[in-house]
Amino acid sequence: MKLVYSNQYDLNLGNHVFPSIKYRLIKEKLLRDRIVDAQDIVEPRAASEDDIALVHSRDYIRKLQAGKLSYLEILRLEIPYSPELVRAVWMAAGGSILAGRLALEDGTAANIGGGFHHAYPDHGEGFCVLNDFAIGIRRLQKDKLIELAMTVDCDVHHGNGTAAIFAGDPSVYTLSIHQVNNYPYPKPPSTLDINLRDGVEDEEYCDELGKGIDEALSNFKPDLIYYVAGADPYQDDQLGGLKLSIEGLERRDRVVFEKARARNIPVAVTLAGGYSRQVEDTIEIHTNTIRVAKEFSNYSIS
Repeated sequence: MKLVYSNQYDLNLGNHVFPSIKYRLIKEKLLRDRIVDAQDIVEPRAASEDDIALVHSRDYIRKLQAGKLSYLEILRLEIPYSPELVRAVWMAAGGSILAGRLALEDGTAANIGGGFHHAYPDHGEGFCVLNDFAIGIRRLQKDKLIELAMTVDCDVHHGNGTAAIFAGDPSVYTLSIHQVNNYPYPKPPSTLDINLRDGVEDEEYCDELGKGIDEALSNFKPDLIYYVAGADPYQDDQLGGLKLSIEGLERRDRVVFEKARARNIPVAVTLAGGYSRQVEDTIEIHTNTIRVAKEFSNYSIS
């Protein structure tokens, strides 16, 4: 299985609840634990402006490039603007395009980054500047590598930007399983929203996710799934209110990959959120996701 990673993924946020150094730490742990070899990691190219314009408005793109976001627009992002931030999100979008291409070849692939599901066509919010995997879907569709795509969003927060981007588009099925009493407000409807009460634990979560994926795949046969594998349903996450254990989150990953494998659907992983009080827990959760993904790679897609 191939992993997509760049040292430029770090958003350079400094002392922030979003530990964007996690991307480098995940890569290092994967190598240290011999889950992957160095030759399994590939460097993406930054997305082009035309790639990004498949999802985002040209006006928004120009403001990002020129550093012309208003004070309110930066406030809505909830992260500081910098040229390094722009470089990072352009690179993450390129990484999610590449991860989609690699998943179509090998069954699974992972972008050690991305999953920025709160970004809308004309603005960013909630730590998300560009919706990288939406860009990946549109690029792969434009290149006629896929016709139909599905997003399975398991971040603790609803994928509002993704839902808005693909609203009314029958070629993309959006599934979001999330804590309902949490950011964002409002929540535009996904194709399927699984709204969880506060404090849901492993068994209920995985049961609801499995039923939701079965429902989605009974009505829709995608050529590719983008799995948004947030670490923030974890019981010690600072921005979440669900109660999943590290073992439960690994079980969640298996549910996604087993459901996809049963139908021969390739899966591209993006990592999304994770704000544990101990960053080591976030790193372990994301590393487990990639370890599970590797178990489901290298099978024939028909």
